Amino acid sequence: MKYISTRGNSPALGLSAALAAGLAPDGGLYVPQSLPKFTPEDFAGCDGLSDTAERLLAPFFVGDALADELPAICRSAFTFDSPLYPLATPDDHILELFHGPTAAFKDFGARFLAACMQRLARESDKPLTIVVATSGDTGAAVGAAFAGLPGFKVAILYPDGRVSPRQAHQLGAFGGNVRALRVDGAFDDCQRMAKQALGDASLRAVSPLGTANSISLGRLLPQMAYYAQASLLHWLTLRENLNFAIPTGNLGNAVACVLARACGLPIGCIALATNANHVLPDFFGGADYAAQPSVATIANAMDVGAPSNFERLTWLYPDAAALRREFVCASVDDETIRETIRERYSRYGEVLCPHTATAIHLLETMRANGSTKADEGWAIVSTAHPAKFDSIVEPLIGAPVPVPPSLAALLARPAHADALANDYAALRTELACE
Repeated sequence: MKYISTRGNSPALGLSAALAAGLAPDGGLYVPQSLPKFTPEDFAGCDGLSDTAERLLAPFFVGDALADELPAICRSAFTFDSPLYPLATPDDHILELFHGPTAAFKDFGARFLAACMQRLARESDKPLTIVVATSGDTGAAVGAAFAGLPGFKVAILYPDGRVSPRQAHQLGAFGGNVRALRVDGAFDDCQRMAKQALGDASLRAVSPLGTANSISLGRLLPQMAYYAQASLLHWLTLRENLNFAIPTGNLGNAVACVLARACGLPIGCIALATNANHVLPDFFGGADYAAQPSVATIANAMDVGAPSNFERLTWLYPDAAALRREFVCASVDDETIRETIRERYSRYGEVLCPHTATAIHLLETMRANGSTKADEGWAIVSTAHPAKFDSIVEPLIGAPVPVPPSLAALLARPAHADALANDYAALRTELACE
C-alpha cells in the first residue's frame, strides 16, 4: 500500500515513511492511494477490538516493514475496550471511547502510533521530538503513550486558559521526556505553529521531529477499528447498518468513521456535531469552506476554526455537492450543551461530557425535525469521560462525577507547564534546544 498527499504534489510513500514524515512535503496530509473493501463476513472469528483492528488494518500495512509487527502493535495499543451500550431511548446506543489511560478517545490512536514509532528504524543518534498541538485531550494521550520511551521526547502545545483545569493538569503531569507548553493563543495558533515546525527543513536537520496529531496516519488508521467493531456487532444482531453521531472539531475521529464506511463496514448515516465553532456547519449548509478564528466554548476539545482533516474529507469526496449530501452537520451552542446535560441526567440518569452532549442534541434535533435518517439505530460517540469536565458537569447535574482510577492517578501527580509566546520563532527556539 502506498500513501499520497491530499494536495497531489508529493511522491507516494510506504506507510513507515509516511508515518515518519507526518506531513507531506507539499503541506498536504497523507491518505491511502486506494482503499480495501470488506464485508462483515471478513471479520468472522475476530475476538475483541485488537483482532478486529488487526484484520481491518492488514491491507494498509501490506508491503511495509511494519506489516509483520501489526499483530503485536494491535495487542499493545488496544488493551482496553470501546463498549457499545444501549441508551434509554429506543434504538439508541452510546459508544464509550474513554476507557483508556487518559479517559479520552485519543488514547487509541496515540498508543497505536507510539507502538509503530518504537519499531521504525532510525539512523539519528538524537531523540525524535513528537510535536503535538492539543485542544485538550490529544496532548495527554500522546504524553501517556510516549512517556518514558527511550529515543523520544514530546512537546505539547496547548492554548493557555482554554482547556479544563483537569485537562491542563494532565498535560503537565508527565514530566521526564514530556514537556507541556502553554501558548498565549487559541488551538489554531498551536496547530499552525506545530505545522510550521514540521515543515521547517532546517529545524528538522538539527532536531528530528515527528507528529502525533490527527494529521498522522498512525492516529487516523487505528481509530477506524472501534467503528468497525461497533458496526459489526450491530450488524450481527440486527442485520442493519449502524449510524453514528460524532462530536468533532479537527475531523480526525469523524474521518476515521468515514474511511471505515468507505471500506465496506456496515455503517449508515454519519452526523457531525460541532460546538459554536461553525466552519463545518457553514460549509455543509452551502457556504464555501473558509477557516475562521476559533472561539472558546465549554466543549473545548472541539474549539477548532481550521479543521486539518477537512482536506482528507474533500479527498474522499472531491465534489462539494456530493460531500454535502453525504453528511448531516450542525453547531450546538454552550447553553444548549448545558441544557442537554441537565435534561439527560434528569430524565435518564445519563452523565455526559460537553462534547458527547453535542452529538445527543444533534440527533434529538434531527428527530424533532422529522428527518427520515434519524429513524434507525444510532450510536452516540462519547469521546471523553465527564470527570475531565467536573467544573462544568457537576453543577449541572447536582452530583459528583466519579473519577476513573487512571485519571485520578494523573491528577495526584504534580504538574508543570512552561509559558510560550504565540510566535513560531519562540517555538523554533525551544525545539532547536531540545
